[in-house]
Amino acid sequence: MVNMEVDILSVGDVTTDAFIDLSKAFVWHSGGLQKLCMSFGDKIPYKDLKIIDGVGNAANAAVCASRLGVSSALYTFVGGDDFGQKAIAHWKEDGVNTNFVKIHSELQTHFHFVLRFGPERTILIKHEKWPYDISNIKALKPKWIYLTSIGEHTEYFHQQLSSFLQENEDIKLAFQPGTFQISLLAQGKLSNLLARSDIFICNTQEAMLILNTQEQNPIKLLEKMAEKTRNPIITDGPNGVYFIFENNMYHLPAYPDLKPPVDRTGAGDAFSATTVSFLAKGSNLKEAIVYGPVNSMSVVQYVGAQKGLLSTLEIEELLKNAPKEYNLKEISAKL
Repeated sequence: MVNMEVDILSVGDVTTDAFIDLSKAFVWHSGGLQKLCMSFGDKIPYKDLKIIDGVGNAANAAVCASRLGVSSALYTFVGGDDFGQKAIAHWKEDGVNTNFVKIHSELQTHFHFVLRFGPERTILIKHEKWPYDISNIKALKPKWIYLTSIGEHTEYFHQQLSSFLQENEDIKLAFQPGTFQISLLAQGKLSNLLARSDIFICNTQEAMLILNTQEQNPIKLLEKMAEKTRNPIITDGPNGVYFIFENNMYHLPAYPDLKPPVDRTGAGDAFSATTVSFLAKGSNLKEAIVYGPVNSMSVVQYVGAQKGLLSTLEIEELLKNAPKEYNLKEISAKL
């Protein structure tokens, strides 16, 4: 029988990641953006290869919530291959409800290539056309829907989800958009979902794309985003996070790395999912958000997005020993 008591339902595509550790590349900076560059036409050596099953924004969020003691389910698709079976087994081991994971025997589980260069990464992605349908979510009616990266050809599903959420105001929405969703938002689409979001999370580069602006200042980006959604949160890498709560703007620095980061893959997912998990536990945003950077700090100490995810007790212990500079700062009067 399907467990209908679910605090957070994570919705989005999942993948198997192949981490390729590059040795010869360089980063080109231009207009606030960074580009990974390699010699064209060459044979380029790499240091190492690791394959990790059952990851992706939605899967990372579901595993994160489960480890924090929140009842967590995942609505996604896998192919009828070994990668799909391994992913499902992995999620079950982490306590994630997999009753809403659909197996599509005619398609392949997503397989992404993560090009690592130092602690940063660029991901080569390919999305199958999965048949997302709102009826699966209607059967569950979770307390929170955590909507994140879904591939192309799903604009209809987003419209269905928007209508469903308008009819069910008691269900809260956390929206952490992926590449295709960011493209739609930049075109002025998904505006209903953006406005309906109880929490909307993106980084500075994504905010620039969504807002069609060259503005790089996270405070000004946050002000612009607040015109479109409630409680926007903008992450700025090692510079911390900016957010709005009860019409006031705040900054929270990054939790200091205990040692140099190994891989930043999944840092954003860890922050976002941890924050939403503590909201689901009953905290307000100012209380919940301080847990997020701690989990991000832990995740970047490992290759992959899930190995470093912490329990609530582990995060609380690190918060007890947090440096004095790790605290919230109000940076504006009421907007």
